[in-house]
Amino acid sequence: MLPAAASLKKQGANNGATTAFLISTPESGVDSIAITYALLDPLMTVARPVAAFLTAIAAGITENLFHSANDKDKIKVDLSCPIDGCCDGIDCSPDEHKHHHSFVEKLQAGLKFAVTDIWGDLAGWFFTGILLAGLITALVPSRLFIQYLGCGFSSMLIMLAMGIPLYICATASTPITAAFILKGVSPGAALVFLLVGPATNITSLSVLFGLLGKRATAIYLLTLAVFAVFCGLILDQLYIGFGFSARAVAGQAAELIPFYGQLAGAIILLALSVRPICDRLKNFFSKASHHHAHGTVCGCEPSSPFPIDKI
Repeated sequence: MLPAAASLKKQGANNGATTAFLISTPESGVDSIAITYALLDPLMTVARPVAAFLTAIAAGITENLFHSANDKDKIKVDLSCPIDGCCDGIDCSPDEHKHHHSFVEKLQAGLKFAVTDIWGDLAGWFFTGILLAGLITALVPSRLFIQYLGCGFSSMLIMLAMGIPLYICATASTPITAAFILKGVSPGAALVFLLVGPATNITSLSVLFGLLGKRATAIYLLTLAVFAVFCGLILDQLYIGFGFSARAVAGQAAELIPFYGQLAGAIILLALSVRPICDRLKNFFSKASHHHAHGTVCGCEPSSPFPIDKI
């Protein structure tokens, strides 16, 4: 999400548009909506992208209302070819560049991006979320969640405190949220976690400072927190008004898919996940060893994991 947002900035997007993108994208993707329906229920499936849309619009408009005159001067537009970099977008006009690649080449590039890049980023977090959801379901007593996170404004604040610093993607947060609901957490508090967990974390705040600026980052966090709690309170009232029990339906959508479909999907998912997870583990251990070498041998400071000019 952060590299995509940085790319939007390079292509001319202002802070308001970039802020809206950062909030809405994790919740409105096909993967997020599909896994929400599979693990939660139809009402939450609709509420999640709608709440993200409202929050994103509010944050984007607020940011544009408070933007400074110098913000646009900081934007350096990048019009280079996203397929293979054959054009810089300046000396090559769009009309000329559209003839450089056939439809098949564009389709292959899109499929490669979807299967390798996107799922490569999601696979590790997805299985981490499944593991954490299993541990929560098996080890954490239900009375603990019911006592502190059952419903009400205080439960929303606790979810904010949990979700804002936590490093987790939208896909991985869904099974964890399903485990929360099965343990007695209210749907509204769960929605707060779904909104703030993927959109914020301690690691990415430094990137947001460099990408948007301190003022814009503060607006981003404040608007997200206020609207997440507001939408959570409304969602709890909707469940009460319609007489729905989120706990009764969480995780039951799999019954709509026949067993052979579930098995085939699981096999395909595992096959697609082997390489990206192995690559991620190799990168993790190689970075760990490199960081250790820098800290103990040469004494130099390790570079930032998210350099803005490289995103």
